[in-house]
Amino acid sequence: MRIVVDVSPLSHTPLGIGNYIRGSLSGLVEVAAGKHEIVAFAPTSLEGPSRIRSALAGTDVELRLWPLPASHAVRTLWSRVGRPAAERLLGRFDVLHYSDWMYPPQAHGVRATTIHDLVPLHFPQWCTRRTIAMHTRKFENAARTCDLVFVNSDFTGRDVEQTLCVPKERIRVARPGVRPIFRPDGAAAELGGPYALTVATLEPRKNLGTLLEAHTHLVDELQLAVVGAEGWGEQPALDRPGVRRLGYVADNELARLYRGAAVVVYPSRFEGFGIPVVEAMACGVPVVASSHPSLDEACGDSAVRVAADDAEAIAAGVQRALVERDRLSALGLEHAKGFSWGAVGEILLGAYEEAAA
Repeated sequence: MRIVVDVSPLSHTPLGIGNYIRGSLSGLVEVAAGKHEIVAFAPTSLEGPSRIRSALAGTDVELRLWPLPASHAVRTLWSRVGRPAAERLLGRFDVLHYSDWMYPPQAHGVRATTIHDLVPLHFPQWCTRRTIAMHTRKFENAARTCDLVFVNSDFTGRDVEQTLCVPKERIRVARPGVRPIFRPDGAAAELGGPYALTVATLEPRKNLGTLLEAHTHLVDELQLAVVGAEGWGEQPALDRPGVRRLGYVADNELARLYRGAAVVVYPSRFEGFGIPVVEAMACGVPVVASSHPSLDEACGDSAVRVAADDAEAIAAGVQRALVERDRLSALGLEHAKGFSWGAVGEILLGAYEEAAA
């Protein structure tokens, strides 16, 4: 088969969705084992090609990248006008798998996409207008036209089935994997004393304000290290005693920070899956996470769960995790073994083959 995959989001710093795209693509290449032709394509910004090549370094795919001024407008126009068909630009293919930033038209072949969450529909107050508009159109197109809709958790799958009315037989669950760099052995960061770590884009949904309030109960015991790119909406006030704002960090530094942390705290109000939870566990660190059911699959029975908007409960959860550190670390390491990008690749390829038959 010839499989073409939209990698447009990799033209930006790879966060949750970008990490899922590059991880799933690496898993697909691994499982395809040279028997299928895999093409990564993107109409992208003028700076995008170099970023995409960097993100996919070591992944054996053919790249079709088209640097364009006003690339967002071009992607939107291509999606909404519905022509030309993708075959005009990419040649014949058997599968087209598009991502979050566009829904390109096609004349033939299996049509697939991945939906990571339905936050723009359920909680528009947590999103920018552009995100709401872009994703709402994508969701409508996916429900109407896709042969396959991949999701990153059973929770998201049920949400897609109920909210978008996508038939269950068209939905496939492909939970994220963990990259090999996230492991318990290796260098650990030192920040001048014990610290709790949180990893999240700085946006309202990630609930960092409540975590900062919780930290006031812990400031004599732990620093709070905050990793994450600046997002949108009201920004948390990180300029306070005991808080270290580290911004976006590359994977190798993130792994060091996980390994050096006394505990990782993830108080998000709503997720599609929650990749940092499993990354932290794979590094041997105990995790305190929101009790929202969207995080159930990432956490399993291996994390301390707390009410997301209860600062005292979060602080108590951190203290419990510190006391039970050895037990939770062992549980987390075992749980994290169940997530691999190779398994994601098997799910993708198996579904493509079934749909194309």
